[in-house]
Amino acid sequence: MQELIEFMVKSIVSDKDAVSVTSSQEDRFTLYNVTVASNDLGGVIGKGGKIAEAIRTIAKSSSSRERIRIKFASK
Repeated sequence: MQELIEFMVKSIVSDKDAVSVTSSQEDRFTLYNVTVASNDLGGVIGKGGKIAEAIRTIAKSSSSRERIRIKFASK
């Protein structure tokens, strides 16, 4: 799952080296923290959060058993 999220985010941003995806296990779900360069954060989130929501939807649909959450931040 981490590789899928990283692939999707890297295809959007201009600074591919600044992309970092880490995961941590919470109570009932896995949290993926996505960090990008500050000038790429707006492009990853998109207008009205549409791109971020699309990334979440694709990740959740490809994960049949695992409950996930994705959080976006800048460096």
